[in-house]
Amino acid sequence: MRHLHTLTMTALAGALAIGGANAQVPAPGVNPTPGFNNKIPEKILTPNSVETRIGTLKFVDGVPTAETAQKAYDNLDFLRGVEVFLNLMPAASLEALRRGNGEMGATKTHQAVIVDQLLDSNPLLLTGNTDTVYLFAYLDLETDGPTVVEVPAGSGPGTVNDAFFRFVVDMGGPGLDQGKGGKYLIVPAGYKGELPQSGYFVVQSPSYVNLLVLRGFLVDGKPDAASKMFREGVKIYSLSKAANPPKMEFFNGSRVPFNTVHANDFEFYEEVNHVIQKEPLELFDPELRGVAAAIGIRKGKPFKPDERMRKILTEAVAVGNATSRSIAFRNRDPNSPIYPNSQWRTGFIGNDYRWLDGDGMSGRNVDARTNFFYMATVNTPAMAAKIVGRGSQYALSVADTAGAPFDGAKNYRVKMPANAPAKDFWSVVLYDPQTRSELQTGQPFPSKNNKRDNLVANADGSVELYFGPKAPAGKEANWIQTVPGKGWFTLLRLYGPLEPWFDKTWRPGEIEEVK
Repeated sequence: MRHLHTLTMTALAGALAIGGANAQVPAPGVNPTPGFNNKIPEKILTPNSVETRIGTLKFVDGVPTAETAQKAYDNLDFLRGVEVFLNLMPAASLEALRRGNGEMGATKTHQAVIVDQLLDSNPLLLTGNTDTVYLFAYLDLETDGPTVVEVPAGSGPGTVNDAFFRFVVDMGGPGLDQGKGGKYLIVPAGYKGELPQSGYFVVQSPSYVNLLVLRGFLVDGKPDAASKMFREGVKIYSLSKAANPPKMEFFNGSRVPFNTVHANDFEFYEEVNHVIQKEPLELFDPELRGVAAAIGIRKGKPFKPDERMRKILTEAVAVGNATSRSIAFRNRDPNSPIYPNSQWRTGFIGNDYRWLDGDGMSGRNVDARTNFFYMATVNTPAMAAKIVGRGSQYALSVADTAGAPFDGAKNYRVKMPANAPAKDFWSVVLYDPQTRSELQTGQPFPSKNNKRDNLVANADGSVELYFGPKAPAGKEANWIQTVPGKGWFTLLRLYGPLEPWFDKTWRPGEIEEVK
């Protein structure tokens, strides 16, 4: 026992010696930070008071006061609301189109809307064209299972997009049928049943709801042939009913006011909630679902924000809308202009329908995606990639040569050089910056098309177009009306774009004010 006691006392003395050597004392010549034994780097400390854009934030030894914590949480909920607006806008936009189709009576797979007399300025549709016959239909793979879409020969560019407005498949001219017509079979993700081994172009969609858009070209400047082609040749039905498909029903969307544009107020979140409730969980990745869930939009749960959250989200959607409009109308991306020192801009910044900045090294350019979906619909590689003689290309202009937004009370002019590189046609359409839909004026079609309209050309083959409240004397054939007190912007379209468009040896003139 005595021996053990001696060892214990020796160990204790050693421990005390070690502790003394490691006592918490400041390093020689270094003044400790008040409240600490050592000097603490300033960059990791939180002051007791910080002035920020959300107000004065106060802390007690780094712990937020209850008031500051509430400000931080209010701001976090606000940021999440803005994120949902910017990142889930494509889903809300496709949902708004679905609701617009339903407003016209097309609520089932075998029902479709056709703009038989072209898209005029009555419907609200994001930057739709006045130059092709549109057909809009919706597939519901949850209700119908694998669904057949029969496309007639001669159809122009057609596309299927999923419920997040992502590309699924092209049809018609740029599609797998190459304009010869055929049967497409759209299959829901994870489908385990048997499928035909031949006779169909089989593609899988990650969503239940899918938008089908077909476009038919004018013949002799008229839409009649395309309308007849669609009404007689388009068939959409569940594969399970292939032996006896329901008769197609078509609704004429020309000359009728109906809305397909997503909300820019609190209702936006309800549109997004509908999509999340309807679609498979995996349609959106976990991070995006998490952002939505942070503001109360969660699959399988009702979206019922309390008064505080509703107020925050109402402000968030307003800021999200302002942000989107800034990106769309005052874009700061250096890759937005198509030409140096030009107001002509591209809708597909990075020339990629996925907005991966070409090589994908910087990830997804979410501002470029916002730029597109706030102004437009239908997502396909055929609109972004170089496909000479097929597909389509677009140039957007929202400002004059001085960089000022277009004023409906002023007069402007643009020159289209001779030999425009468009195998099918080129056109210029004016839009309202409020609705991003066709500008409503005394003209049913606020546009000019080089094949449909009898445009007067100059001696060198160039064509000058005029914009203003009244037609310049002798220029009526080349004039598009504008409205005093309203702004406008425009899209130049080339269907069947040719090499001079891509190598930029041909370029449109700038839109300049005429005083």
